[in-house]
Amino acid sequence: MVTAFVMVKANTGEADRLRDSIEGIDGVEAAHIVAGDVDIIAKARVDTPGEVKEIAASQIQGIRGVEDTQTYIAMD
Repeated sequence: MVTAFVMVKANTGEADRLRDSIEGIDGVEAAHIVAGDVDIIAKARVDTPGEVKEIAASQIQGIRGVEDTQTYIAMD
């Protein structure tokens, strides 16, 4: 299993809607609105790094209102 954390920067006023959309993606276990440099942190657990790429680069970045993402794969 691969665990990854996707940091999402949202357009102003879009965090609640984006969180709900991100939580609906297969492989995403949870998404939380946070304070700091990013607006949402999503946790994904999937079988391969390629599935992480699909979630972060295709599905999350494809949602209207997402400005930017950064993805971190857990090493343990």
